Amino acid sequence: MSGMSGDRSLAVGEKSVEALHPHWKTLAGPVATAFVIVAALLVGEVLIPGGRYAAIERLAAAGLAIVLLMWWLTYPLLKWRTTRYELTTRRMRLRTGVVARNGSDIPLSRITDVSFRKSPLDRLLGCGTLVVESAGEHAEIVLRQVPHVERVSATLFQLVEDERLRAATSAPDDRRPDPR
Repeated sequence: MSGMSGDRSLAVGEKSVEALHPHWKTLAGPVATAFVIVAALLVGEVLIPGGRYAAIERLAAAGLAIVLLMWWLTYPLLKWRTTRYELTTRRMRLRTGVVARNGSDIPLSRITDVSFRKSPLDRLLGCGTLVVESAGEHAEIVLRQVPHVERVSATLFQLVEDERLRAATSAPDDRRPDPR
């Protein structure tokens, strides 16, 4: 998912290289919970005996199921959807938050190391943990459930190297003699 043309949050000359959400694996638990809630509701509907208060009991069960679904499915889905990892030609951008937005930008020039970890399940599902070390306040940033983590790690490493080369070629040469 690269290249967002016309993104006004990017600096002049900066381009989006990769934009990702956490791996779908983060939603497996909430989706399984939703199936359990719906199954329990259906079983409850069958087990509630007919009678005077049956309609109220069924409505209460449905209301409880809706609240539980919103809590255990909707919020994680919104959290997944609003979490975004982006690599640009100048920085790594992290955006999170369902209601309030939080953002963190790490200039590529401050990144000192990029590595990744993959458990056996991560290897099967094609995701992993990306560890980015940087100079400054945030010594180590750990991003879990990153899809295609090996490719993302290699891309980030290449972007950091490209930034170092760009900085080295655009920096004034201090070895030249002073013209005075």
